[in-house]
Amino acid sequence: MTFVLFIAVLAVLSWVLTGLLRRYALVRSLMDVPNARSSHSLPTPRGGGVAIVITFLFGLCVAFFTGLGIYSDLFYALTGAGLSIAMLGFLDDHGHIAARWRLLGHFAAAAWALYWLGGMPTLTVFGGILHLGWVGHALAAFYLVWLLNLFNFMDGIDGIASVEAICVCLGGAVLYAVTSTSSLIPVTVLSLLMLAAGVTGFLIWNFPPARIFMGDAGSGFLGIVFGIFSLQAGWANPMLFWGWLILLGVFIVDATLTLLRRMLRREKVYEAHRSHAYQFATRQLGRHFPVTMGVLAINLFWLFPVALVVSLGWLDGLLGVLLAYAPLVVLALRFNAGKAED
Repeated sequence: MTFVLFIAVLAVLSWVLTGLLRRYALVRSLMDVPNARSSHSLPTPRGGGVAIVITFLFGLCVAFFTGLGIYSDLFYALTGAGLSIAMLGFLDDHGHIAARWRLLGHFAAAAWALYWLGGMPTLTVFGGILHLGWVGHALAAFYLVWLLNLFNFMDGIDGIASVEAICVCLGGAVLYAVTSTSSLIPVTVLSLLMLAAGVTGFLIWNFPPARIFMGDAGSGFLGIVFGIFSLQAGWANPMLFWGWLILLGVFIVDATLTLLRRMLRREKVYEAHRSHAYQFATRQLGRHFPVTMGVLAINLFWLFPVALVVSLGWLDGLLGVLLAYAPLVVLALRFNAGKAED
């Protein structure tokens, strides 16, 4: 009962903080003003994702310092890397920071997280054990940086990043709960439920039509936190890492496919654009709501079941990822992911 009450308090705290941040953004004129690259039509306050950051880190600190069960390595990885990315995003929301300095900060945060996690976990591929050594650690750093940036890229319409985050949190918690007896399981489930609570409080304000946007502080924070959870999952159970890659499939496929197609055209990938599949879908449908609900449906009825089958060891992890991603690639291409804008 105490645990449930604690989660409920975090959700309410996030809701209250988001309302205060909306008021702050209106006073400081921190507004996303629509332009040719926007997917919204009305000026909207931004920066509400800070509520998620504060709520989750507060919950982590309470759990850690009161002995509720957050082990130290995960605590330091999440708080150090997450807070640094959130602060960098907060500063960028208030005034532009050059891409090279943002990227440097991203890799520094990734290095911090990998130090506490122990680097890239061992992978299981086709029944064999794959040790990548230092190559794996380098790949893990790029993975964390890509994940935090793709969450930023995909946070472009009302509610989509929030719905994705809640699905991943709850899906990840279930995978942990049903697949392992490791001592890491209860503490990680608690952490994921705290994060889900923080995002839920924010989503009340961000659900279509959004009254405030997440901003770089919130989206980047979610990206690197999910990266940390997925790598830590691989240390707890090698099959769980593949399960996490599947849970994150909607964002990974759309953002990666869009990036690759833009790179092939030699476009500046760091410049604002509207060429993600979800953005094309929003324009075709004329509303944000059906696209956000479509992401919810894909997560619930396709990605989570496949992730569960893989995490239980009933299907090879790499094959499971390919199976899960194949229809997502088709769907992304159907909605012109990465196509040059008219």
